[in-house]
Amino acid sequence: MKQNNMLAMILAGGRGSRLHDLTKKVAKPAVSYGGKYRIIDFPLSNCANSGIDVVGVLTQYESILLNSYVAAGRRWGLDAKDSGVYVLPPREKSDANLDVYRGTADAISQNIDFIDSYSPEYLLILSGDHIYKMNYAKMLEYHKECNADATIAVIEVPLKEASRFGIMNTDESTGRIVEFEEKPEHPKSNLASMGIYIFNWKQLRKMLMADMKNPDSSHDFGKDIIPALLNDNGNLFAYKYKGYWKDVGTIDSLWEANMDLLDKNNELDLNDNTWKIYTEDVTALPQYIGAEASIDRAFITQGCVVDGAVKNSVLFTGAKVASGAKVIDSVLMPGAEVAEGAVVTRALVADGVKIGKNAVVGSADSENIELVAKRVKGDE
Repeated sequence: MKQNNMLAMILAGGRGSRLHDLTKKVAKPAVSYGGKYRIIDFPLSNCANSGIDVVGVLTQYESILLNSYVAAGRRWGLDAKDSGVYVLPPREKSDANLDVYRGTADAISQNIDFIDSYSPEYLLILSGDHIYKMNYAKMLEYHKECNADATIAVIEVPLKEASRFGIMNTDESTGRIVEFEEKPEHPKSNLASMGIYIFNWKQLRKMLMADMKNPDSSHDFGKDIIPALLNDNGNLFAYKYKGYWKDVGTIDSLWEANMDLLDKNNELDLNDNTWKIYTEDVTALPQYIGAEASIDRAFITQGCVVDGAVKNSVLFTGAKVASGAKVIDSVLMPGAEVAEGAVVTRALVADGVKIGKNAVVGSADSENIELVAKRVKGDE
């Protein structure tokens, strides 16, 4: 069912600094995931599967690769007449004379003309750096049923982790949001905002225009727009999402999200034909597993060559593990290579990085996952 009355805007301009060298030259939403995907594939596929025809992708830092990638709307079936994926970089100058979005609300404000050109009744705003599958059409139905001014998708998180998130406190009988707390030290509930919002466009437009003129505003949905709606007694409702969702903002969480694919009962299920995650169709040979190779619980993508041992690990397109090498509890991103005799344990090896002969990377005892973003020399 087409959602012609709702337009989507994906906030994909985050710097992703906690991913360290992975985002030095690549925007966070363009980082590889799950063997052959990029993080941005998930919200874009969700839009296509939910019947949303027009999607604006708001880019900013290190966006050259991301811009060219998302401009090919055909990957997600968003290249037909009256549909499309549009790259929307910032147009306003900062104090340093750089084009920037000052905050999440400012990113939408700078693109009011683009949104107005489609005259949507509803605006869907998404984070571009989470991994999940969601039917936004069902969220819109809930928004209409509640006669809401804004609907915010939430997910239950362990109470001990709730202070890491924006928390929605609700009236349990109606689901109406009565209070919003940004990363509270002592959270009152465990309903974490997923950074997915549906607004009535005309009302939001008025708020954005006022926010643009406010010199004291952070121009942010969490800090300014949502609190303002609550202060005006607006109808804000929480849409409870049940399913797989991962914020892959750190090396450890990106590693965990890949490791989750090894679980046969993983709720994400990338093989689900009823809700496909579309991506770039990379030409690659089939995977090759050598006669002496040892494979124990692994997710191995096309183009991989394995002659060594792989245990509890995820290998992306074109990764290579040479004879005598061991890859344990690790993620090898596209084109990563592990030479003869090398041992890689509890590590995430970045795109195209080579681990030299007999080198040892990572440790089974380390608390955090080791990111390997540069070549590791081995025996000559």
